[in-house]
Amino acid sequence: MSQEQTPLGSIDISPSAIASIAAQVVAQSYGVVGLSNKNFANGVARALSGDVHRGVEVRVDDGQIEIDMYVIVEYGTRIIQVAASVQNQVRFNVEKALGRPVSAVNVHVQGLRVSNTDA
Repeated sequence: MSQEQTPLGSIDISPSAIASIAAQVVAQSYGVVGLSNKNFANGVARALSGDVHRGVEVRVDDGQIEIDMYVIVEYGTRIIQVAASVQNQVRFNVEKALGRPVSAVNVHVQGLRVSNTDA
């Protein structure tokens, strides 16, 4: 949990709130089709627990915020550029919302998806 002490008291920000911000940013990113689970066991556990932040893991250790994103990329886009764009957008939006630096945004491309071009 990210915590900040102020003269009036303390402010606690849960990793779930940070994951919500990151998931919304990724959903609007060019070239990203969706989020994926880290692995099958992780997906089953999240489905059973009702976790809505599939594909986003947030760790906060000693004030350092680390975000892992597991994404599915649109086939035909440049994967490295999409991943770099996701990193930059997530870092910018989380830092803007929290007012605290993000130490790392790790983007893991879990797969590619071909769009339906028959439409």
